Amino acid sequence: MRKKSKIRIRMILVFFMYNMIFAAILVPFILFWGPFESLKTVAVGAVATSRHPQVVEAFLSQEEISRIMNSNSSPGGDQDFGRTEVITDKASGITIEDIQGRSFKGKVMLIKDPKRVKLAVTKEIGVTGERVTDLVKDMGAIAGINAGGFYDPNGKGNGAFPDGLTMHNGEIVHNNVGDKAVNIVGFDDQGKLVLGKMNAQQLIEKNMREVVTFEPNLIVNGKPQISGDGGWGIAPRTGIGQRADGTVIFVVIDGRQPTWSIGATLRDLMNVFDDYDAVNAVNLDGGSSSELVYDGKVMNKLWNIFGERYIPTAFVVTP
Repeated sequence: MRKKSKIRIRMILVFFMYNMIFAAILVPFILFWGPFESLKTVAVGAVATSRHPQVVEAFLSQEEISRIMNSNSSPGGDQDFGRTEVITDKASGITIEDIQGRSFKGKVMLIKDPKRVKLAVTKEIGVTGERVTDLVKDMGAIAGINAGGFYDPNGKGNGAFPDGLTMHNGEIVHNNVGDKAVNIVGFDDQGKLVLGKMNAQQLIEKNMREVVTFEPNLIVNGKPQISGDGGWGIAPRTGIGQRADGTVIFVVIDGRQPTWSIGATLRDLMNVFDDYDAVNAVNLDGGSSSELVYDGKVMNKLWNIFGERYIPTAFVVTP
């Protein structure tokens, strides 16, 4: 009897394992070839703008990927959204508001004094990244958002290597592009948000202080930069901008959570900054990196089921 029971248990385990493996194999076919267009749009947007776009290319033609990624493109694609103030900390000059659009929910933080915005960099560049909450804590800061992207030469995905040019306190702390000019996102010694292509030497010549590398620019000198929906699909987004009076704007939009927030296009993100009167604004690393921290707490709903992602850099607000 014991032998028969063991055989039955073993057969049940094998049956479940077989079905789990079979289901895992079927998932990409259902996502990319199935009839669920909205699910396909989210999946394509998530993977095509990740570090492994070849996954999508294995299932769909380039024409189909372009069609899906630009499926929301239209000259009149702007949408109205609501905003509700949730926190006003006059002592620290910080205001946090909830925002909600047709397909997304998110948070906006306004910081009056731009010189309080600094870049936090992982203590162990080349070894491991840190969570935004840790990066904020390391700097003795009160708030922060994820900043630049990272590259992954060892395939570990632990946020150890910031991509492009990275500058902290006026010193270049990481450079994997040599003399090449890349799209920088940073603050100069006057607290002005500066966007555009620069190389390492130009950062020093222009008195830049806190810099990461990312793109695309959303608003430059008051002029919108995104046509259509931006071509990056719908996803969680993070961005940073600045008003003419110097006020810095952090935006984090949740995504890939159908019952909460699907996500935003680059056009949506640009429109948020435009509504907040930004004269300059840029997209930062998004997806599972998108995060806003205030007073030691994560303020938005993270998409990553494993919690905060380990990343190399964050823009933080010092006391």
